[in-house]
Amino acid sequence: MPGAAGEAPDGGASVSLSGPERSVLEALRIASDLPVEEEELAARLGLGLDSVRGSLQRLRSKHLVVLEEEHLTDRELTERGTEALRQGLPERRFLDALNRHGGRLTPEEAATEGLSEDERSAAIGILRRRGLLDEGLPFRLRKPGESDSTLLPEEVILKQIANSEGEIDPAIFAVLERRGLVREVHHSVKRWAPSEEGRRLPLAPAGEALLGALTPALLASGAWQTRSFRPYDVRAAVPYLTGARPNPYVAWLEEFEEILIGLGFEQAEGPLLETEFWNNDVLFMPQDHPARSIHDALSVEGVTGHPPAADLLARVASVHEGRALPGETQPLGPGWPGRYDPAIAARPVLRTQTTAVSARFLARHPTPPFRMFSLDRNFRREAVDAKHHIEFAQCEGIIGEEGMTIRHLVGVFRAAAEAIGIRELKIRPSYFPFTEPSIEGYVRHPRLGWMEIFPGGLFRPEVVRPLGIDVPVIAWGIGVGRLALVALGVNDLREMFTGDLASLEGGG
Repeated sequence: MPGAAGEAPDGGASVSLSGPERSVLEALRIASDLPVEEEELAARLGLGLDSVRGSLQRLRSKHLVVLEEEHLTDRELTERGTEALRQGLPERRFLDALNRHGGRLTPEEAATEGLSEDERSAAIGILRRRGLLDEGLPFRLRKPGESDSTLLPEEVILKQIANSEGEIDPAIFAVLERRGLVREVHHSVKRWAPSEEGRRLPLAPAGEALLGALTPALLASGAWQTRSFRPYDVRAAVPYLTGARPNPYVAWLEEFEEILIGLGFEQAEGPLLETEFWNNDVLFMPQDHPARSIHDALSVEGVTGHPPAADLLARVASVHEGRALPGETQPLGPGWPGRYDPAIAARPVLRTQTTAVSARFLARHPTPPFRMFSLDRNFRREAVDAKHHIEFAQCEGIIGEEGMTIRHLVGVFRAAAEAIGIRELKIRPSYFPFTEPSIEGYVRHPRLGWMEIFPGGLFRPEVVRPLGIDVPVIAWGIGVGRLALVALGVNDLREMFTGDLASLEGGG
């Protein structure tokens, strides 16, 4: 039956009825002319139509009634159409004027016949298309007298609509509708009947509540035999509970870690609260580099940093100032302008890059070969948007052994991208203070476009030599947050940090 209520979801809930709902359901159950229109039902019950409609909708939500809805289209005259039927269409009035003047009418005479200029223009065009009016001036009937008693097609349709007659010529109706004389009115007729549940539902006598449970007192007294019980609807909705699950972003990061471990990398960790030495200096980043200002790094107040071992501090100071390493005669390079300041080196900051973990690892493991990665959090003073956040995860990695070149680094990037299903990768040259040569790998996001995700290069001698390393070391710092945007099909990095439970339940 059209509009009938569908199956309810599994679950359990009792059915309770208000006074009007009960009256409406009882009236439908005893009606012999089902389904019953809303207006007829309201008249039988002596209730307001709005009250009956509201009760029917509530009964439908409880699966106690079903609806049959019929959509009807009526045609009616507009206000202009009613007026045209009363005083005549402009073309009819123009014909009448021609007949009064013996079938000839000058423009001057036509202007005195009570027709506006627009009405005269429309009437002349219609009559000429119908072949009732000759071309040229003055206006002349082709066959005087013939149109006196013959109704125009438009007049026939107007009368049919006014008399609610059927079988109306749709083409003529469309013409009259464009002229604003008629219109279609769409409405629906709703008829209701009790559902099978509505017929079976036990109704307690007026003023008596349905019982919800069989108690020892009812059993002992035997009163349960004369009482009605509230039914249990096994199809009613019940709360949907989900079990605990990992955060989708965290779960993906763990999966990415497993990929790198499977490629033979050792995982390392480092402190989130670093010193400028490990965060920047040992990476041969000048102490006056703009990225070290408050506009990028986040400083920490009330904490005292500790400098590294004196010999390591002296070796890093040497390369910054362009001096030879202790025990050597030739400097590794020209260094940076100005004096190296140990006080800056000891200053605490929140770690801005996991490359600091690589530096600490190299200082502890200077003997090749080695293959290490670290996937952890970093912090920068960023403007938060779809691709940036004040807190972000970065995957740092290094490989150190004889023969390492930039081609090996490109291979690592491609292997990491393909392992998570990414096939589109672009590589281009770049610049970083601590690698030379340097490259950047770009991955395309379907909405955000190409994003820089794979930066890396070969550590400069000024980075590895003070740490006691003599072999080439390729290094990278993958932006795994952006990589996760592509892998997880997310359009905004901020969604990774959402506290919305519904969003988290829908993930991974």
